[in-house]
Amino acid sequence: MKTYFRLLSFAKPIEKFAIPYIITTLLAVLFGLLNLTLLSPLFGVMMSDGETKAAPAPTEAAVSNFNITAKFQEFVDHSLATYGPEKTLSYICIIIIISVLLSNIFKYFSQRTMEDLRVHTLLNLRKTVFNNVMNLHVGYFNNERKGDIISKVASDVQVVQFTVTNTLQVVFKEPVTLIFYVIALLTISVKLTLFSLMVIPVSAFIISKIVKRLKQQAKESHESFAKMIGFLDEALGGIKIIKAFNATQRIKDKFHDENVFYSNLNRKMVRRQQLGSPVSEFLGVLMVTFIVWYGGSLIMSKQPGALSVGQFIAYIAIFSQVMRPAKALTDAFSGIHSGIAAGERVLELIDTKPEMVNKPGAETINEFNQALTFENVSFSYGAKEVLRNINLTVQKGKTVALVGPSGGGKSTLMDLIPRFHDPKSGTIKIDGRDYKDLTVESIRAQMGTVNQESLLFNDTIFNNISFAKPEATEEEIIAAAKIANAHEFILNTEHGYQTFVGDRGNRLSGGQKQRICIARAVLANPPIMLLDEATSALDTESEKLVQEALNNLMKNRTSIVIAHRLSTIQHADQIAVIDKGQVVEKGNHSELMAHNGLYKRLIDMQTFTD
Repeated sequence: MKTYFRLLSFAKPIEKFAIPYIITTLLAVLFGLLNLTLLSPLFGVMMSDGETKAAPAPTEAAVSNFNITAKFQEFVDHSLATYGPEKTLSYICIIIIISVLLSNIFKYFSQRTMEDLRVHTLLNLRKTVFNNVMNLHVGYFNNERKGDIISKVASDVQVVQFTVTNTLQVVFKEPVTLIFYVIALLTISVKLTLFSLMVIPVSAFIISKIVKRLKQQAKESHESFAKMIGFLDEALGGIKIIKAFNATQRIKDKFHDENVFYSNLNRKMVRRQQLGSPVSEFLGVLMVTFIVWYGGSLIMSKQPGALSVGQFIAYIAIFSQVMRPAKALTDAFSGIHSGIAAGERVLELIDTKPEMVNKPGAETINEFNQALTFENVSFSYGAKEVLRNINLTVQKGKTVALVGPSGGGKSTLMDLIPRFHDPKSGTIKIDGRDYKDLTVESIRAQMGTVNQESLLFNDTIFNNISFAKPEATEEEIIAAAKIANAHEFILNTEHGYQTFVGDRGNRLSGGQKQRICIARAVLANPPIMLLDEATSALDTESEKLVQEALNNLMKNRTSIVIAHRLSTIQHADQIAVIDKGQVVEKGNHSELMAHNGLYKRLIDMQTFTD
């Protein structure tokens, strides 16, 4: 129940929906009950012999405000005595029509209010989940399957929404309906009602046994669905590799195996859920049969106070409706397990706290004036140490290149600069101020990034460039594109700057994508540029165009560069050689060549390869 009430908190302000729902539901139930209680006087009038009789003196039962059946019988008897059976029949039919109309009107507004609550809950829940995902640190996404996250945000939230609101609806509406119907039955016959209600606890006990394992199966079902989403995401992202290695059938089989498991699990769950309905229905029919037998014997006994035929027909009609809320309660009991299982997965994601948070009282930095420094910085992924005692200073306006063998820690060091991670020990400072004393947002506002992977959004070229500065004018966009050597090819596309680039920019070449990324960085105009192997995946011609764009980007700017092609960074003001997590050499190109160390060996190997 703790999980359920946490999920219910996303429906706040619940009173905005609960009060009108309660009012409209009560009125719908009351008028629905009135429709059935009118059956008794209706059949009584139809079976009367047509003689007008004096209205009997009102009894204690008849004048009771809670005895609805008796109150209507009193009205019918008075009408029969005053107006006769024909007019009385007309009055009853008119009252039934009005009652049915009002019942359905209030039922409609009750359902509409509940639907508003359902949409409101889904909106809040999905917003909270997505916001928390966006706030999580970058490292979280390295350890989690993207398909699992997508499944929680999309599918699990939907299941939770229906479970929360449906259960809330059933918990109020069906018990109230059940109580009102039982009261009406008691007013007709106490003995018959006590006899007939035995079916409800028996039915509830049997249903609880049937749905006992549903929660565990529901949890497995949600996890299996998340795996399928993960397979789909990987297959779509790697479709070229899959086809290049003739692995299409293997991927199909992998997806099919998980799909079969998921389908079989759902089949078992649905069978369990569906078993509850026929069981409760059979018990209801069995009970109605006993009521017909027992009630019929009471009528035929002709004992004082025995049921009339009209009352008995009304009783059967009302009791048949008693089984509907009872059945709805048992169905809700079976359905809530799936929602709670999905809810636990969603809450697990909501409860995941971001590692990168601003400390209380963190200050903002609005400009970069001096230097970026690393002081004895170490970092590790779990038990694996990646960086060890890094000491490095990047002066304003200088270009610093990070080079070294693959896996040495260059990209990890680069990730520490925009504070995607915090070092395990040591300090990073900007203008002498500790990173941890500053807000993450203000640190990143001083930096622009161009990565090895050219990441574009499925939008227009214009919007991809303006992503760094949404309020930018068209002139600013074009100026940034010209600096990035992108303006010419953009004009040659189908719709110019309004051309859609496709998913991840797949309608453009690698060089074109990278130049748009550079234009995006140019538009942001940050004082510090981070370039992570921005030309490594390009052909020679594209690399030349991109390198020119990068040179334009780095003019009069502080730049930190990772480059696989060492010839492109020989004019850097400082080169730091990183190997096995340590800075093993520092200096400019001439100094490092004279040192005859690792840098020279890397240059010699690359020259030989070229």
